[in-house]
Amino acid sequence: MNFVFDLDGTICFKGQPLDEQVCHALDECIKQGHEVIFASARPIRDLLPILPKEYHHFRMVGGNGAFTYADQQIGVTYFSKEIQAQLVEITQAHNLRYLADSDWNYSYTGDEHHSIYRNIDPLKKASNKQLNQLNGISKMVMFSPTDEVKDLLQLMNVSLFEHHTEVLIDISPPGIDKAKGLNQLGITEYVAFGNDTNDRVLFEQAIYSVCVGNHPVSIYANETVTPANAASRIQELAYQYG
Repeated sequence: MNFVFDLDGTICFKGQPLDEQVCHALDECIKQGHEVIFASARPIRDLLPILPKEYHHFRMVGGNGAFTYADQQIGVTYFSKEIQAQLVEITQAHNLRYLADSDWNYSYTGDEHHSIYRNIDPLKKASNKQLNQLNGISKMVMFSPTDEVKDLLQLMNVSLFEHHTEVLIDISPPGIDKAKGLNQLGITEYVAFGNDTNDRVLFEQAIYSVCVGNHPVSIYANETVTPANAASRIQELAYQYG
């Protein structure tokens, strides 16, 4: 069986690397013959640094599905040039702060004290560039969007994930979500662990799903566990599906 894990807020917290207990649970999954796959909102650039090096060859989905990672190669889905131009126009017209990700580099104009900024390129292997210097835009985060901005985005052919607690909106190319990223890797059957709105489709399409923490998206999961119990539940399900 495939075991798919969101990262932030699910099996790692406050941008810190996976802890020993979680790694032990993931190792047990592997011992039981399962494949461990990570599916995160982070681009691959920011996903790898929080994982132990022995996990760096695992298959992954990043950017809520805009990135895939297999055989240590990154695949990217970009916005069309038309959509990209519209997004840039919205940020300028409404004076919005943003994070735009490309294949590796990025463009960030937000608050340097924001938790997202602290998680960008922790190994300092990428560059913060102007939007027009990026190879393309694969994912954009707009900070503090107004209702007018949200209405404009709803009219566009994009995928949206609103994070109310952080007052931001995640924007991906149309039809892109974590399940679509998994499909691009040839993965259609899996057990899923997640914790946020961008995990809804994962939960809906999973053979079995677990929401970590008491979040609204938990209504789409088969069960909910506390963060403290996540590692033990991973092991239990690894044995159950082994």
